Amino acid sequence: MNDYARDIVRSAFSNVLAAERDPEHEWHVALSGPIDPSVDQDDPLSMLARQNETSTNAELAGLSVDEQFLNDTEAWAWLTTLQVALRSTAQSKGLLTDEQLAATSAEVLIYVQTLQHFLFDLAACF
Repeated sequence: MNDYARDIVRSAFSNVLAAERDPEHEWHVALSGPIDPSVDQDDPLSMLARQNETSTNAELAGLSVDEQFLNDTEAWAWLTTLQVALRSTAQSKGLLTDEQLAATSAEVLIYVQTLQHFLFDLAACF
């Protein structure tokens, strides 16, 4: 992976960690809300477990960003953290439809497409 790609994933991992800790971060709402409100919106233990897993995976991903090779645990941490980053970007930028994605800035579009590319490549490893 080249330096540009590492900068993108480093930024994604840093934003996930920052959003976990900072309620003012633009991704915080996307991270703290229930994934399926009908299942766990009233279950604080379920939400706490998900937040803990997200934080742990983001920390491991951040620590392994400069590695040449990833073991299965690190690759899984990258996969889950990049999924969170993509979901949070989509929610915070209002990219909930194909039309909204097409209308976004070139910079955001390239960022989203890069995350998608990484996710597809990592998913192929599992």
